[in-house]
Amino acid sequence: MDDRTILSRISELVDEEHRLRAQAQSAQVGTDAEADRLRELEESLDQCWDLLRRRRAARASGEDPDATGSRPKSEVERYLQ
Repeated sequence: MDDRTILSRISELVDEEHRLRAQAQSAQVGTDAEADRLRELEESLDQCWDLLRRRRAARASGEDPDATGSRPKSEVERYLQ
């Protein structure tokens, strides 16, 4: 997956997240399924951003960014920010 594809995926996830949050604010969303989907979106976004940062770091240090793989969500979600 190249940087452009990752950024496109981030954009798709953000758009969906914004739609769900807008619906939630207008009281159109309230089910557990929607809450679960928002949590999944947040985790997927964290995973994509992590991969993009790691690819950029690899490129900056002269390494092959294509050798950088995606980390599992469980690993990415344990990071302290």
